[in-house]
Amino acid sequence: MKNYLYTLSIFVAATIAYFFPQYFISIGHFQLKELIIPLLQIIMFGMGTTMSYDDFIGVIKMPKAVVVGLICQFTIMPFLGFVIAKTFVFPPEIAAGIILVGCSPSGLASNVMSYIAKANVALSITITSFATLLAPILTPFLMKMLGGQFIEIDFWSMTIDISKMIIVPIGIGFLLTKLLKGRAAWLQKVLPIISMVGIALIIVIITATGQKSLQTVGLALVFATLIHNLGGFTLGYWAAKLFRLPEQDCRTVAIEVGLQNAGLASGLAKAMGKLATVGIAPALFGPIMNINGSLLASFWSKRKPE
Repeated sequence: MKNYLYTLSIFVAATIAYFFPQYFISIGHFQLKELIIPLLQIIMFGMGTTMSYDDFIGVIKMPKAVVVGLICQFTIMPFLGFVIAKTFVFPPEIAAGIILVGCSPSGLASNVMSYIAKANVALSITITSFATLLAPILTPFLMKMLGGQFIEIDFWSMTIDISKMIIVPIGIGFLLTKLLKGRAAWLQKVLPIISMVGIALIIVIITATGQKSLQTVGLALVFATLIHNLGGFTLGYWAAKLFRLPEQDCRTVAIEVGLQNAGLASGLAKAMGKLATVGIAPALFGPIMNINGSLLASFWSKRKPE
């Protein structure tokens, strides 16, 4: 149960926020939704402090697996999200939120899940790093192509927003670690805790802000999000099998595809001024993907790769 305690605590907090939204929308005259982008930047700064040059050398050591993983990352989830959005006939902004999750890069949780699942951790870190760096171009492009059928998407505005939310903080974290040369070890101990609290706060704030939207599409959106997540794991795994990757790499690709950076999607929804609608799917996707990812990783941890 220890593995699921954090995710369960998020569910409890989100449930409280759903039934008592007034306590999580503002403090005095300050709107709590203004914390979302700064919290995301802190999380991305933390990611930058853990990155090294070795994360990028992986593309030289295992080019086929990295390319397959990146192709699966930016094709399976965006198009699966589009199909789900069309099938469920959600309101346009809710549908766009599902697609936005799919167009986002893989999340930090994928590296931990890969370790538990006895997958290829080095490959996981490399795919996550490259997917994150490609996001300022590929995420707006895919959203313009797919999400643009539901709401208006400004490609360049989204590119700038993603750069401010992830590229700049990651770059600062990476450079700071290199400049301090080992004297920032305490940062890498503190920042994961801050990141966990930050993710929880983001989900709670979005749940409270979008409570009325959830009342309209709640159960249907939960079901759609579940299909999106499980579909990512399944299609990612078998796509990697199709390219004849080793079992360890297939597990890695499945996890990378299924676990998205829902925090980034939430930040983009806030930047678009549509947190209460476009931001709902990312808020649901976060805890759902962590529960399913933990179960899948635990299942694979008991089965040694061939």
